[in-house]
Amino acid sequence: QVQLVESGGGLVQPGGSLRLACKTSGFTFRYYVMSWYRQVPGEERTLVAVITKDGGVARYGDSVKGRFAISRDNARNTLFLQMNNLKPEDTAVYYCSLRDYGGTNYWGQGTQVTVSS
Repeated sequence: QVQLVESGGGLVQPGGSLRLACKTSGFTFRYYVMSWYRQVPGEERTLVAVITKDGGVARYGDSVKGRFAISRDNARNTLFLQMNNLKPEDTAVYYCSLRDYGGTNYWGQGTQVTVSS
């Protein structure tokens, strides 16, 4: 079955950096567009970044443009999110996401990112 396992979250000071990873299994990773979302308690999950199957094209939410970079390693079935110049408002649980061709969304367990001094 599809498994998405995020890692790399933690506590970081404003202006710092973190690199999230999402190790995947149970599907052919290179065949699918992949995304990162984030969620703050009491709010809806929002799209952070999305990347095409070959990694050639990426799109970002307005609030993270110029600071975050999504990438993928199709040989290792792994998705990444490099987060630079982090701000307190980036504090959230970050989720790796797959939407299959039948329209079903799959999510990892999430990884907590806290930006605070």
